[in-house]
Amino acid sequence: MSKWPGKYIIGLTGNIATGKSVVRRMLEHLGAYTIDADALAHRAIAKDAPGYKPVLETFGKWILDSGGQINRPKLGGLVFRDPDALEKLENIVHPLVGQAIEILVQRASQRVVVIEAIKLIESELRTACDSIWVTYAPEEVQIERLMRKRGFSRDEAVDRIHSQGAQSEKIERANTVIRNTGSYDELWKQVTAAWKQVSPTSDTMPVIIKKAKAGDFSVQRGRPRDSDAIADIINRLSQGKQKMSKVDVMEAFGEKAFLLLQLDGHVVGLAGWQVENLVARTTDLYIEPEHMSDKALETLVMEMERASKDLQCEASLIFPLPDLASYEASWKKLGYEPRTPEKLGVQAWQDAALESTPPGTELMFKQLRVDRVLRPI
Repeated sequence: MSKWPGKYIIGLTGNIATGKSVVRRMLEHLGAYTIDADALAHRAIAKDAPGYKPVLETFGKWILDSGGQINRPKLGGLVFRDPDALEKLENIVHPLVGQAIEILVQRASQRVVVIEAIKLIESELRTACDSIWVTYAPEEVQIERLMRKRGFSRDEAVDRIHSQGAQSEKIERANTVIRNTGSYDELWKQVTAAWKQVSPTSDTMPVIIKKAKAGDFSVQRGRPRDSDAIADIINRLSQGKQKMSKVDVMEAFGEKAFLLLQLDGHVVGLAGWQVENLVARTTDLYIEPEHMSDKALETLVMEMERASKDLQCEASLIFPLPDLASYEASWKKLGYEPRTPEKLGVQAWQDAALESTPPGTELMFKQLRVDRVLRPI
């Protein structure tokens, strides 16, 4: 039993390119609250976070980049060659991550909480888990994914894979093994089946989120079976900036959720949205021009915000195309304002904007929480 009464904690781990984050996202779709412990570790040493000063005092200012942020590759190059240095860094970061996890789990309204961590089994975090889930993929699949998604050469991919412990060691410690070797459909079936063992009475995914009378807008959570409709509206309304097939949409479900704006049973708008590192990122936002109105935008954005707040987001970043961004009065009414990443203030928010901005879009920002996790002490 975990140390948090009333919560069921899944510890999720696995080697590189085995699909940990995809599985975490699927569990979030199914109703779990999910935490990326490795992202929290990065956040803990940002310039506006409590680990920043102790890391500088320990390793020196030579690890800073030109903007005064800790250069993680430079720091990583040091600590992964020196076990003593790694231990010093972990002694700074791990307690902060533990505190952040404690806050997030206690605040979560969901019964099931998933904590993803690359070194879950090797750390004390495993003792807080009710169940350990491990993702597995054959080495050739790992290599292909690293080459395709991260631009590694084959030799670089092999070196990165072999720098980690054997997958068999993690599998031996697992309560549930998710074998990510086939299609998204097959992976979804495995995760859904395992979820039902954890939460047998819950719905596998909320469908209608906001009901409406005839002539009113409603929002529905997209399912994999809606992939054709999602691809169609993105292809039609993205002004040629996106071309998606059903397969592309199925793969995207491993990264984001889709909220479908409906009017009298017809899909007239869409938000493609994800939460990473406590930041909501709406990277796809489309509404049919003939149905664009304050009410349409409000219905879609407010549902995204409700879901984001349920996931304890600190900020919402929305990336509309210029035509949609031009509805200044509508955005102001919703509490959003145009920003550039450099003007967001918090490093984690800036990083999210720089990582997520689709080409040709603008940035709308709104702060959702004042009580941030890992803020300066």
